[in-house]
Amino acid sequence: MAGLTVLIVGVIAGGVVLLVSADEGRQPVAADHPAAGTVVPDVALPSSPPVVDVVSVRVTPPSMLAITPAPVSAGTLQAIAGLKHVRKVAGAGGGAVRTAGQGLQLLAVDPTEFRSWTPKPVADQPEVWSALARNEVVADSKTVDRPGMALGTDLQIDGGPRVRLAASAPLGLPGVDGLVSTDLGRRLGLAADVVVLIHADRGTPDKRAVGRLLGQKAQIVTVGASRAPATTPAKTTSTSGLVGRPGSYLELYQRAATVCPGLSWTVLAAIGQVESGHGRNNGPSSAGALGPMQFMPATWKSYGVDGDGDGESDIWSPYDAVPAAAKYLCANGAGSGGDKLRKAVWFYNHSWSYVDKVLGLATSYARKYP
Repeated sequence: MAGLTVLIVGVIAGGVVLLVSADEGRQPVAADHPAAGTVVPDVALPSSPPVVDVVSVRVTPPSMLAITPAPVSAGTLQAIAGLKHVRKVAGAGGGAVRTAGQGLQLLAVDPTEFRSWTPKPVADQPEVWSALARNEVVADSKTVDRPGMALGTDLQIDGGPRVRLAASAPLGLPGVDGLVSTDLGRRLGLAADVVVLIHADRGTPDKRAVGRLLGQKAQIVTVGASRAPATTPAKTTSTSGLVGRPGSYLELYQRAATVCPGLSWTVLAAIGQVESGHGRNNGPSSAGALGPMQFMPATWKSYGVDGDGDGESDIWSPYDAVPAAAKYLCANGAGSGGDKLRKAVWFYNHSWSYVDKVLGLATSYARKYP
């Protein structure tokens, strides 16, 4: 399983680029790198689009959403914008895809233009917009509760490409399971300009008037999420288990660190980067290590945990593997810091150069995310 995304993209935006490679002649104990001699960057592939920075966005969530069987012209959008109470109108692509035997209703959007159409907690969530910029999938929070839809999963679209489910957020759009970029939408065969978003700052637009402009076959729904206060906190998909199912690796590392009082989440993040590139290369390694934190199966039997409360201790699941890594580090004294932390990281992989690499990267994360 591939893993969650986002944490490290902010580091390169801040000017820190760290590359890590496997050490020769190591003796893996708890974990191992994906393959000897590989180089794993702490960011997405160099060809990835630039990361969307954290910015303050004035949000105007939709009051109404319409789906049409045919593309909506610019003239029709302008006519809708002229209706009473309507303050803002935008079009988007959309359609259904199937993966693993289930259907997903997706919107295809331009991340920069669509950001203001989401609730404030979503607009301010950088992993959402970074994922879309990298042509990955952002799921609604409820969607990731479905079987096979955990964050970090590579989804094989029926008749299409494999895509990465990279982040989740409470989108508040009825019938919408997730977001993709317009570019990925084209690759998935989604129809362009068949979704209309309408924002009203006072009152409710005349649904019948909107219907007359869009045609009888248009499906029009009122979006209740637009009535929610801008300060409504974002929800994660689950709070059960040790860490639940947070929407990004950043939050996952932060939650998992609480398993070991005194351990900084940045150490977990650094190990996750070095071992698998935050779930991008989960093995098996040449030594037989598995999953996003590259545990050896024998070590997993002693330290594996059920992090998300789904009743399973899964070495391939980031929700289980990251808190398990915290548990393993803690058992070796990582919570005490100093030399004991260094020794605990050494137990994770018997190499002092590995220790220096991990702690150096952790220091970089601490500077970027104080």
